[in-house]
Amino acid sequence: MNQQIYVNLPVRDLERSKAFFGALGYSFNPQFSNEQGACMVISDDIYVMLLTEPFCQTFTSKPLADARKTTEVLICLSCASRAEVDQQVAKARAAGGTVPRASQDHGFMYQHGFEDLDGHIWELAYMDMAACPATPAQA
Repeated sequence: MNQQIYVNLPVRDLERSKAFFGALGYSFNPQFSNEQGACMVISDDIYVMLLTEPFCQTFTSKPLADARKTTEVLICLSCASRAEVDQQVAKARAAGGTVPRASQDHGFMYQHGFEDLDGHIWELAYMDMAACPATPAQA
């Protein structure tokens, strides 16, 4: 069995967040979605649980981070091409997200990102492994 990852993110307005991520092309699994949370499908093994803030708070005794003021996590997803990175960032901006930093081109790796409606940071990266510099152990 492949190991799966479920990232749990608190959101202020679940329906608005679903519309935002739907505009980026993501779907939701209705079996694991209700008025308190929505299971966003990234891939067969990667899911993001968008949880209303009150519901998310039931999973921890710690206060929830306000992602607009602090960084609780940086989520990075791989992309198949530089064009896909740019397309996803453009979709996020068009859907109401912000783009706080310029793209970064490291030759073998190209990355850019956006902040969603709640301030969570999503990095997108394309890596050309054939152009990746050798590490000292490989040299």
